[in-house]
Amino acid sequence: MGYQLNFDAVWRNFDLLLSGLGLGLALAVVSIFLGSLIGLVAAFAMVSKNRLWRGLAVGYVTAIRNTPILVLIFFTFFALPQFGVRFDKIESFVFTLTVYAGAYLTEVFRGGLMALPRGLREAGLALGMTEWRANLWVVIPVMIRNVLPALSNNFISLFKDTSLAAAIAVPELTFYARQINVNTFRVIETWMVASLMYVAACYLIAAALRRLERRLAIPR
Repeated sequence: MGYQLNFDAVWRNFDLLLSGLGLGLALAVVSIFLGSLIGLVAAFAMVSKNRLWRGLAVGYVTAIRNTPILVLIFFTFFALPQFGVRFDKIESFVFTLTVYAGAYLTEVFRGGLMALPRGLREAGLALGMTEWRANLWVVIPVMIRNVLPALSNNFISLFKDTSLAAAIAVPELTFYARQINVNTFRVIETWMVASLMYVAACYLIAAALRRLERRLAIPR
């Protein structure tokens, strides 16, 4: 007798899946925002003339980008408490994804900074701005506009990485999908619905970011 689809068990627990998706989106937004701040600082360090700052930024990016995010999650949650650094499971995941996002966004921002004309910062300085203000009000806005397509891809990828939070029992979408699957044995139905929810969320994020790109695009 063939397998027959029955979505009743999934619909009865659909509120759990929605709450898990909402938590995943919140985790992604917070982590990406904090990771962007880290990425900006590290990107400026990588293009600076200070060898110490440049070396620290390169070391950070190299170490994080060459380590699987799941290993980083387990290290933060299980290993750091052995050194007296303790987070709860949500804080642990946000910290890990923030550090992970920062490393990838560093390269995006570094590429954007290197593509800018040198005269842009000098123009800000010529207007009487300090170097810090020139970077904040002149360089960064133009750079963000130029790298927005690359940022969009990274943001969507990092949102999908929130599914790994289930590894430390963070109650996001994948965690609840796995729980429903174990309790009801409706494997195909559960993961089909969860997959469609991820697809829909990523599509909406991509559409919003494309609209932002068009809004910020320089008229030709």
